[in-house]
Amino acid sequence: MPGHRSPPIRNQGDIRMSTQSKDAYFVPEDSRWPVFGIPGIVLLAIGLSVYLNGGSSGMPMIVIGALIIVIMTVMWFRDVIVESVTGKYNAQVDVSFRQGMAWFIFSEVMFFGAFFGALFYARVFSIPWLSGGDPETSRFLWESVTLAWPTAGPGFLDLDYTVMGAWGLPAINTMILLTSGVTLTIAHHAMKHNDRKKVIWGLAATVGLGFLFLSIQMYEYVYAYQELNLRMDTGIYGSLFYLLTGFHGVHVFLGALTLLVVLLRVMRGHFTAENHFGFEAAAWYWHFVDVVWLGLFIFVYVI
Repeated sequence: MPGHRSPPIRNQGDIRMSTQSKDAYFVPEDSRWPVFGIPGIVLLAIGLSVYLNGGSSGMPMIVIGALIIVIMTVMWFRDVIVESVTGKYNAQVDVSFRQGMAWFIFSEVMFFGAFFGALFYARVFSIPWLSGGDPETSRFLWESVTLAWPTAGPGFLDLDYTVMGAWGLPAINTMILLTSGVTLTIAHHAMKHNDRKKVIWGLAATVGLGFLFLSIQMYEYVYAYQELNLRMDTGIYGSLFYLLTGFHGVHVFLGALTLLVVLLRVMRGHFTAENHFGFEAAAWYWHFVDVVWLGLFIFVYVI
């Protein structure tokens, strides 16, 4: 029909900006969830420490702490979603959400920046110092040691391990993650054009690719442990390898889980072409995860 427009992505659960004055600002009620989650965070941290030091009580503490955190997260986000779909937010709140998400991603940049800094320091400073680049330093530490990256470090020179290559599973995972960024962008453009079907398919593909990435990475870890003898205790190379790729894997899992929630909300009509920052926030986070992986692939696997 000439001039016909497809219906917007909405139903009775549709998000609408609050009818309150644009100068008003929504202040949520006091939440019990932060207090509820504190014991979970403490248990998780202590349990992880105990587990890494060989304590038998570490794993039960980790499981209980993680369960508390999951319950806190689900219930807290449920409250926020209810506030959103009942029209309690306005344009000022939307700006605050955007600023908060931008600062959160900045904090994540600093988080990974510290780990990349450790890798840079080890490769550019520590190895030359220990290899005689600074005679005054090396003669007091590891005299007559010659090192080149990748290395397990002094004291592990006789360790039989193999470096993880770049052009096998890591290259496949890189293509998977880059493809997920494309499917998410397609979903985002579809959201702006009220094409709910394409949004659903794009998000579903992105979530599927994210979990496929994690499955391949888990296989890579098993292969590294069993076939390459590359473990977390394989000196500085092994510890940095698992530190960087492991934390990135955690972020992929959280990002895929967030996008799965967004997908369910799209299917229930919680977003419109004009008001879908929940979708955009998850997309920002996912694209950040993609960029971090590119840095990992180059500096951990390739160079």
